[in-house]
Amino acid sequence: MKTPKPHPLAFAALIVGNAALAFGPWLVRLSDVGPVAAGFWRMALALPFLWLVALGVKQQPHWPSRALIGTLLLAAFFFAADLAAWHTGIHLTKLGNATLFGNISSFAFAAWGLWLVRRWPSRMQGAALILAAVGCALLMAGSYELSPRYFRGDLFALLAGLLYTGYLILVERARGALTPLPLLLIVSLFGAVMLLPFAVAIGEQVWPSDWTPLLLLALGSQVVGQGLVVYAIGALPPLVVGLALLTQPAISALIGWLAYGERLTALDWVGAFAIALALVLVRLPAGLRGRAPKPKMAADA
Repeated sequence: MKTPKPHPLAFAALIVGNAALAFGPWLVRLSDVGPVAAGFWRMALALPFLWLVALGVKQQPHWPSRALIGTLLLAAFFFAADLAAWHTGIHLTKLGNATLFGNISSFAFAAWGLWLVRRWPSRMQGAALILAAVGCALLMAGSYELSPRYFRGDLFALLAGLLYTGYLILVERARGALTPLPLLLIVSLFGAVMLLPFAVAIGEQVWPSDWTPLLLLALGSQVVGQGLVVYAIGALPPLVVGLALLTQPAISALIGWLAYGERLTALDWVGAFAIALALVLVRLPAGLRGRAPKPKMAADA
């Protein structure tokens, strides 16, 4: 059976979605509520916009089948836990550290995709993964400070990256039965319901005095960022999605430069270029990658 070709705009949507998500840590820092509360407002404020956009693009919001509810509840739990851990880490470590460690899901999701098809990466895919890893290392060395002072925040961001991997895996499973916006709408609703009582229980400030950062966080990260990423997950392989997530640390470094005057070093530029080149390699047409060896057929059990 011939697999359908992905929509030509899927990769562009993935890059734009990740660019929107890269602004999230900055907006979390600007908000005047607790980190878990910021996660709640990110989801809650996005709900009416997701509903209107879904109606506008004729993706009618509807309650999913009973069999799918469990998957969506679990996806919402992973996403809510990811936001709680990541937002906490953003307040305890440098912006760059939080973005870089929070995107450990890039490699974890790519590895899961390769495991799913039960094969090692091709030479071109392997080169792309190595380039992406080198790019991350250079960004870390050039722009991000690792020190005991930021250790707790780094751990929270790393935990968030692993939780986000679980969310991506569950979303990919659900995308076979649901279109992107209804899926994101339901996950956002479940996630908001999970985060609000937790924020209240740990004594965070929940009601903001300035709504602007939270509204921008909801629109940029949840509606545009997650909306485009969830759409792309249904149209692109996990390896491509995983490597594209690595654009976020590079963009965050640029945001740090523009917003806080953090100078971009030569290593930053080389690291960002390595990640961009990795994305080009993994997206090369099959004819330009060389003929891949045919996989051996496994014997029937």
